[in-house]
Amino acid sequence: MSNCLVAQSGGPTAVINASLAGVIKANQLHPIYEKVYGGIHGIEGVLADELYDLTDTPASEIEILKQTPSSALGTCRYKLKRGQEADFVKLNEIMDAHDIDVMFYIGGNDSMDTVDALSEWAQQHGSAKRFIGIPKTVDNDLVPIDHCPGFPSAAKLACQITHATSLDYDAYTRPEIFVLETMGRDAGWLAASCCLTGDVDLLVLPEVDFDKDMFLSEVKQKMDEKGSCYIVVSEGAHYADGTYISAGESANDGFAHAVLGGAAQTLKQMIIDAGIAPRGIVQDLSRAARSSNFAQSKIDVDEAFQLGLSAHMRSADAYFTAKVVGVRRADTKDGSYEPEFFAGPASEFANYVRNFPNEWILPRYQGVTDEALDYFRPLVAGEPAIIYGDDGVPKTIVPYNLRQR
Repeated sequence: MSNCLVAQSGGPTAVINASLAGVIKANQLHPIYEKVYGGIHGIEGVLADELYDLTDTPASEIEILKQTPSSALGTCRYKLKRGQEADFVKLNEIMDAHDIDVMFYIGGNDSMDTVDALSEWAQQHGSAKRFIGIPKTVDNDLVPIDHCPGFPSAAKLACQITHATSLDYDAYTRPEIFVLETMGRDAGWLAASCCLTGDVDLLVLPEVDFDKDMFLSEVKQKMDEKGSCYIVVSEGAHYADGTYISAGESANDGFAHAVLGGAAQTLKQMIIDAGIAPRGIVQDLSRAARSSNFAQSKIDVDEAFQLGLSAHMRSADAYFTAKVVGVRRADTKDGSYEPEFFAGPASEFANYVRNFPNEWILPRYQGVTDEALDYFRPLVAGEPAIIYGDDGVPKTIVPYNLRQR
């Protein structure tokens, strides 16, 4: 009996560890592999031969792992590039040394590209090593799935913060605007989900080129009508020439992606400079949306866990490789939400961006359509049973990358 390896990459989510827990639990229930190794700090740590034995993780720890935020194995922003032969050879040698036949990689777009690249290399070099992807991202921009694990919990938290800060904002009579900024470099799913609350006056998404004059006109109209304006903006909002409206675009995150942040502050100053409002408040969700384990969506946790189980189960087929597991929305007679788990080629998941549908975006920054709200509603429903410690804070495990190895 051979072994398997599971690793995590990219930005964490509130449920990324539920998928990890699914792989571990699945092998305990149906031991396809003798050992389940965890790769510390993603592909970067695996290449350094930093592995952690997860095989006999206690059931009680697995339950707490499911509600632990961040990446319990540690993550990385290391891009495994095609043609970088030394990395592929090194990984193959490490897998051989630990008798590892299968690697599960939990991550976003670039991680699914890694699954595809590793699979291609194995096929070209006659290697029997297999690579399987398990998706995650709060941006919800992967194809061809209905939604991505991590997004529903981020959306739930975003809605809770939107409504709470809207009530706080409405308590004052002084004239000011409120701008909330969400994550979303290329796609506005998370920002759009805030419209579920009914509190959003104006919505600025990456899918629509930013028109400063039109936007300021709409802000002024809201301020004239009601004396307030609650705005939600995605960090990736940009002008027609592709220039981000935010100020933090010069650096990159290791994957050649712009490191964004500051869109809300930019909009606030833009409005003040135009004389529409004398002051403004900025709320940046940033990492809170992806790490708030206390606001997990039950559907999100359950589906992330099930995807870990599904990936493990499907790997029992010796020909199952270069694949990614995902979630589709099944057609039901009564229109109720029902998830459907499937697997598809990694090449179909990698290097594509699933934008928020233009037909769901209302003109002049007025929000989203009812169809969009119908899409969001079932995803944020329900809360898992959280296990709390004596201090009243949700229990978390000690991350494996921080343990003595």
